[in-house]
Amino acid sequence: MPVLGFGAGTFGGKGPLFSAWGDTGVAQAQRMIDLCLEAGVNLFDTADVYSDGASEEILGQALQGAASR
Repeated sequence: MPVLGFGAGTFGGKGPLFSAWGDTGVAQAQRMIDLCLEAGVNLFDTADVYSDGASEEILGQALQGAASR
């Protein structure tokens, strides 16, 4: 188990519960993910219930092409 992980519960901001947590879009998520990867983070916590699946979609988009940025 990694020492450091990142929670993506704020990605998407759909619905009353998750919009209260935050509304992180793809561009913001890309920057966060890039910072995490630079710091050695390799555990990303997400779930299909976070913003009705939007969290996983945004995380996937943010990770896509991360190695080339």
